[in-house]
Amino acid sequence: MNSTSPMRQLVDLAEISGIVAEYHDIWGNPHAASDATRRGLLQAMGIACASENEIAASLQNWRMRHWKRRMAPVRVVPIDRPPRIRLHLRQDEMGQGLSWTLKLESGANQTGAFNPADLPLLESSEIEGIQWHALGLDLPAIETAGYHRLRIDGLDGDNSELSLIAHPPRCHQPLRQDQRVWGLSVQLYGVRSARNWGMGDFTDLRDLALWAAQAGAGLIGVNPLHALFPHNPLHASPYSPSSREFLNTLYIDVQAVPDYAECAGTQVIVETADFQARLHALRDAELVDYLSIAKLKATILERLYRHFQKAHLDANSERAGHFRAFLAQGGDALWRFALYQALQEYLYAQDTGNWGWPVWPWEYRDPASPAVAAFVGEHQARIEYFQYLQWLAAEQLDAAGAAAHSMPIGLYQDLAVGVDLGGADTWSNQSLYAIGARIGCPPDDFSLLGQDWGLPPWIPERLREQAYAPFIAILRANMRGAGALRLDHVMGLMRLYWAPPGEDARSGAYLNYPLDDLLGILALESQRNQCLIVGEDLGTVPDAVRGSLHDLGVYSYRLFYFERNYGQENHGAFKLPREYPAQALVAGSTHDLPTLAGYWQSADIELRTTLGLYPSEEQRNQQIRERAQDRARLLAALANEGLLPEGMSQDPANVPEMTHALQCAIQHYLARTPSQLCMLQAEDLLGQTEQANLPGTVEQHPNWQRKLRLDIEAWTDDKAIKAMADALSAERAPKPDPMQT
Repeated sequence: MNSTSPMRQLVDLAEISGIVAEYHDIWGNPHAASDATRRGLLQAMGIACASENEIAASLQNWRMRHWKRRMAPVRVVPIDRPPRIRLHLRQDEMGQGLSWTLKLESGANQTGAFNPADLPLLESSEIEGIQWHALGLDLPAIETAGYHRLRIDGLDGDNSELSLIAHPPRCHQPLRQDQRVWGLSVQLYGVRSARNWGMGDFTDLRDLALWAAQAGAGLIGVNPLHALFPHNPLHASPYSPSSREFLNTLYIDVQAVPDYAECAGTQVIVETADFQARLHALRDAELVDYLSIAKLKATILERLYRHFQKAHLDANSERAGHFRAFLAQGGDALWRFALYQALQEYLYAQDTGNWGWPVWPWEYRDPASPAVAAFVGEHQARIEYFQYLQWLAAEQLDAAGAAAHSMPIGLYQDLAVGVDLGGADTWSNQSLYAIGARIGCPPDDFSLLGQDWGLPPWIPERLREQAYAPFIAILRANMRGAGALRLDHVMGLMRLYWAPPGEDARSGAYLNYPLDDLLGILALESQRNQCLIVGEDLGTVPDAVRGSLHDLGVYSYRLFYFERNYGQENHGAFKLPREYPAQALVAGSTHDLPTLAGYWQSADIELRTTLGLYPSEEQRNQQIRERAQDRARLLAALANEGLLPEGMSQDPANVPEMTHALQCAIQHYLARTPSQLCMLQAEDLLGQTEQANLPGTVEQHPNWQRKLRLDIEAWTDDKAIKAMADALSAERAPKPDPMQT
């Protein structure tokens, strides 16, 4: 920090802003962050660095902010361990007596007095000719987990308070040590049923939960249910949402809304031959037709809202009271989200080029602008309509969660790693995001060009300045009614790979995040919401991070394809079931990877070849060779466990296609592991080949549109489905203790 070299100053500025100087890819190759990457990422964070003078000024501004702030905006500490608070005082304040007040979340206060001269001196620095000292203020251990406030009394200025978050030692873990369960994971939009409107809905989720419980499952997993973009239903990726705090209202079962039962005129419309014909066509379609479904649902939901206004809001009914309680609970966040939805709809109707707030007319880009205030005054009912939709969605999701309560875990939700640039979350809290940078990942075996997910990342320092409130909010929203929550790309709690503005994913660098703080908050919210946590930790994860996650009670995420032994003997062989960890979720595949049938038949390699996704023919041929070896390794692994289907050869050339017996054998193999959670993907249950999403594609592949092949009403009587469910239940059942027999 004391170097005057311009190059050194840029490196220093990048370092204090969290930019990692170097990383190693999955093949072990080092990649140093270039100066161009540093500048691009710093500028995305709003840090001036275009010239040597700007870099020097930005460094000086950081030092001034750092030292003149009495305390950090937030500290996250474990309970029952005395915390040390870093306190900044000027030299002239060192001799005066001071006191502290800790206001607990319960409302109780703890107080103490101290003399600054008696505190440990951590370091000192001169800022604008004034000597500042960093002191260590030791507080007594906090016995109660929660969100507390610490205030230092006797100092001038308004930054002598901090949020002190005390967390429990571990996340919620509801299973007994010897308990192992299996679960079903579904892409909800792709669920077929005899009654839905062409895509899965919350009633389908409720029915699947009931089926899963009856079939012996312990949990029902679902894709992220985050709010998307009603003005553009084709923006369908659940991992690129408008908001992670609110729900995708396209999942509302319109005919299950209480207002539908009261609205005879609307029922007449729905029952007409023309309307029913459109519903049948949408159900029968091979892919989800988001545009047509959204249009039909919006037509009916708007009629239901008008009925609700007249029959309930105007009459101040009991149901209106429930709605108003929901609005009060949602507070400003819900109101601002609904405001965004109404504004986006209004501006898109005027010009379809208004795809999101970054290209709106200037006067609407600031949520606090006079133009936005004027819009609110003129469109109150439309804002309330979008609040109404969130209420309906929340009620129906609660019903699905309640249907899953009889299972040991219940509903297993998924939290995406970020949000879309043009959505509600970014518009509502613009200073939090590095606009222009995008989250992604460096090149690997499955994405040789790297991945650019198009999601603007949180700026770590801004997140701390907001006392982690955005992180807390999305945890609470997604734990609602859930027995388990999967954190997509859990490494994002430690570091995220950022692609700089104007560059592709290969030019990116990692940014550090406050891992210990975020894990502490995760443990606190997990315990409060009685929600088990699964961390998607695929790829290269440092052993220290895996250790921290394990110690905190976070379940690892293990996929069959990646669980290999890479020693000199049997290099690349699939791990034996007994080699899997107990505190883990194990699965055959996931939405971004080929189904088991697709993997066996190399459908993903053929598709990537057709779409030209291989940088070179050599890399394509290498994957073809490796897949052929994997088929042999897979059969050998099954044979080693005595699970190879009767009469099946160990030569993969004699098994050209995935059979139901081979599917069952692989699932049985995974169910045999000590991992407490074992997930069965619905596509694998039904023997489907196509995968839900092909990373690296947008329009080239029908991502997030594929449906399951069978209506859920037919699952109960399907012998193959029942056989697989029964086999999993039997394998996962507690084994008798030989010492007690």
